[in-house]
Amino acid sequence: MKKFLLYGTLSLGGLFLLIQLVPVNRTNPPITGEIQVPLAVKKILKTSCYDCHSNETRWPWYSYVAPISWLVAYDVKEGRRELNFSVWQTYTTKRKKKKFKEIWEEIAKGKMPMGVYLLTHKEAKMDTAKATQIKAWTEQETKALSDKKHPKTGK
Repeated sequence: MKKFLLYGTLSLGGLFLLIQLVPVNRTNPPITGEIQVPLAVKKILKTSCYDCHSNETRWPWYSYVAPISWLVAYDVKEGRRELNFSVWQTYTTKRKKKKFKEIWEEIAKGKMPMGVYLLTHKEAKMDTAKATQIKAWTEQETKALSDKKHPKTGK
């Protein structure tokens, strides 16, 4: 039984070391059109959203340790695909309006920031005051986009 435990432990340790060799993409692409927001909102976004929803991800030490690194890299990739504040200016007006609505919905439902992220980033928790600011900002921006007339049709 002792040999079994010894060999099992050595095998698991070897496997843990071996999986560290699996490459993980932890890059921060260039910022090509960052969102322009009031300073107070920017602070909230940077604290609660930017690690997954921008090209300014801070890669903590555990993002270099497999298998956690795989999850972190996947979450960042998916977060950027869904919403990326670093390329915001490349979004169409229609997409921006949709994203403003989704930002608030995700926060209101308690889905963002994700619970797994909050385990190691307590400061990112969206309290009532932060949520109220984000709600007001998204509503204001959505209204501003809706008030703009289409450049070709004037409608």
